[in-house]
Amino acid sequence: MTTPPQPPNTPAPAAFGPPPAMRPPRARRTVLAAVLALVLLAVAVTGGWWLLGTYDEDDSPLAGRPRVTDQAAGLSYGIPEGWKQPEKQGDLINAFTSTISKESAGTVLAGRAGAIAEADLKRQTERSARSNAAFFFPDGRSTLTDSRPTEVSGNLAHTVTLKIDDGKAGTAHLRFTVTTLTADRSAFLLGLTQESDPAEREEVDTILASAKAL
Repeated sequence: MTTPPQPPNTPAPAAFGPPPAMRPPRARRTVLAAVLALVLLAVAVTGGWWLLGTYDEDDSPLAGRPRVTDQAAGLSYGIPEGWKQPEKQGDLINAFTSTISKESAGTVLAGRAGAIAEADLKRQTERSARSNAAFFFPDGRSTLTDSRPTEVSGNLAHTVTLKIDDGKAGTAHLRFTVTTLTADRSAFLLGLTQESDPAEREEVDTILASAKAL
């Protein structure tokens, strides 16, 4: 398959998240600390990183709540009560294009990538979920708990859930959805939270379920 040229700063095809070699700092490796370390890699303030979209008026998850409209990724997703975008809109590392978080609870990040074949969607999603787990928890061990085909606005998608034993910060929950948008574009949503609170895990799952293609 011939891969079309990628625009500047666009990840290579199927590059869903940072490579495991790009380690976050080892100190205090909780979900919140790992995400904070990621955000601290921001190097500039920019307008147009992402925009707050309109409110959902349908019966989808988080209907009536405001949404993040991430033009770079080609996705929008709902913002539950208590979740916020960062006060400063800095440049995330190239793997991610937008994020929301809830203090001491978790985070959701979106990103973009290139072409992915339908036959490779399941394998690539599972592999990328484990790669992201290795990035956020370099000393951890992840266990696949769910892997299923899904849809985002009628587009083919796949969702994977991992349980991560960090070894130091306890257990975390990672949920990862990859969706094909066009023949040469795909996008993902990554959710992370502590495993100790089922309500928090459900919130992360609901955010990912609220995703829509732009």
